[in-house]
Amino acid sequence: MWAQGLWALLAALRAGWCLLPQAGYLHPDEFFQSPEVMAGDILNLQVYYPWEFLSSSPCRTVVFPLMTSGVTYWVIKSLQQLDICSSCINSYTLLVSPRLLFTMFSFILDYSVYRLAPFWAADPWKALVLLAGSYVTLVFYTRTFTNTLEGLLFALLMVLVSSRKSDGSLAEPTSSPLIGIITTAGFFNRPTFLAFALMPLLYWAGLIVGSQKNIKTVINHFLKLVLCACFTAIVFVTADTFYFTSMGLDNLYSIKKSNLFDVIGQLNEKMIVTPFNFLSYNLNPHNLALHGSHPRVTHFTVNGIMLFGILHILAISAGFKMLKKYIHQLIRVKSYYHGSSGLLVHSEGSPTLLLFYFVPLAFLSLFSHQEPRFLIPLILPLVLFSTSQNRAVKWKHVIIIFNVLGALLFGCLHQGGLIPCLFHLEQLMHSPESSNHPRHYTLLFAHTYMPPRSLLNIKKRDTHVEVIDMAGSEEETLCQTVEQRANNFTCNDCRVFVIIPGTVRATITKCGVSFKNETLIFPHLSMEDPPQIPFLFSGNWRSQLGLYILQLDGDQQSL
Repeated sequence: MWAQGLWALLAALRAGWCLLPQAGYLHPDEFFQSPEVMAGDILNLQVYYPWEFLSSSPCRTVVFPLMTSGVTYWVIKSLQQLDICSSCINSYTLLVSPRLLFTMFSFILDYSVYRLAPFWAADPWKALVLLAGSYVTLVFYTRTFTNTLEGLLFALLMVLVSSRKSDGSLAEPTSSPLIGIITTAGFFNRPTFLAFALMPLLYWAGLIVGSQKNIKTVINHFLKLVLCACFTAIVFVTADTFYFTSMGLDNLYSIKKSNLFDVIGQLNEKMIVTPFNFLSYNLNPHNLALHGSHPRVTHFTVNGIMLFGILHILAISAGFKMLKKYIHQLIRVKSYYHGSSGLLVHSEGSPTLLLFYFVPLAFLSLFSHQEPRFLIPLILPLVLFSTSQNRAVKWKHVIIIFNVLGALLFGCLHQGGLIPCLFHLEQLMHSPESSNHPRHYTLLFAHTYMPPRSLLNIKKRDTHVEVIDMAGSEEETLCQTVEQRANNFTCNDCRVFVIIPGTVRATITKCGVSFKNETLIFPHLSMEDPPQIPFLFSGNWRSQLGLYILQLDGDQQSL
């Protein structure tokens, strides 16, 4: 009972922390691969469209952003239009509504673990506690990443290929159509899904072939899978082609006014298959280098430990032992002919689960661009492996400390001032004073992650807000831009704000400009500009772990 109660507590924490909301900013993709695009298309807000969603380089499907962030934004837009909620659209709802939907979806993981644990000889409730207590579930699976959807689809695929009869024997798979749909949908969401789907598909194929003596039945299963996969692909290609050739949902509505047959003819001439464009781009080493190149062992030696801690190390240790065992079996002729022949299909438990974990890890390691979030779908087989034979029990204190620290670091501290900063600026620009006396705002962000413009809640038709993203600009470039803005106040109601981490606050003081207002948002940890350890033990430690909003002082400006 204690495990059930603890899981319920952790599940409530997951939902409650989403609503709080979490201030940590993990990676720009959590905004710019879904909510930012949909906020521009559905809510008509000023946003920054990433290159993947431009008609000149369509590399991301629009189907999943539309089904997730798009649906939530359509709901809050409808509520506001119906006067059910007069101010439904604000920075809080723009941030939390898509996250809340993803948080609800994250319980697909819990369902999958509960279903799969008995199949892989693991205790269901202990596995659920380990899953729900992981900071990967609490933080990453409540964010709008395509990797989150990839993990959920991987979990569903594992459920579909793993089934038993009431007597405990393997059941004949009957979910060929669903397997085809999920595999294709996962491929369009992220082509890397094939790396995760490989082992479940091989496992399913082995069960099909092993349980059927009639070749016609085997062909029937594969035919159902292929037909459903093709149908799903047609749906995605059609939706993406409509979207990118009309470039935006608003333009899709105008198609009704034109000759539909002419439009269909144009679409046939230019079918857009976003996964192929994605692969074409990412298979080019030069393109990957633009996003950062890492050693091929980064996933194994760094990212796996960063996400899963001791569980990753235990899996590696067990993997080496398993490999050593099967090498010895191959060397022995008797074992080669008469020993276990079913590492993939007939052997149950640890060896197969390790393959579900390490095969995708190995394929993802072939690419030079390796980020921790790419591995979050692997939490499912790792949790099942770690709770089978109670492997994780003796490490429970290490696991608790690791996940508490991970949740604090990534859920609160990491770039943690940027979202509250945008909330503050949105309230400032929509205050009654600003509404009665319109002002022009220039927001200059330096040494922060890319700010999602949608959270400022500015309509496309409004031209009184200018956002300048300086990223990690050098001191000379930053000072030049700031000085230029300080010397070019052209109106009495112009406001210029510089948003910069406390660790590089001293840089601004060298620019020869003055500030009349400053706001410190705490906490904010920039790993690109980390705080110096001695300063953390001084009276200035809050500044080192904060984000500053500095208002430029100018003769033309007034309070």
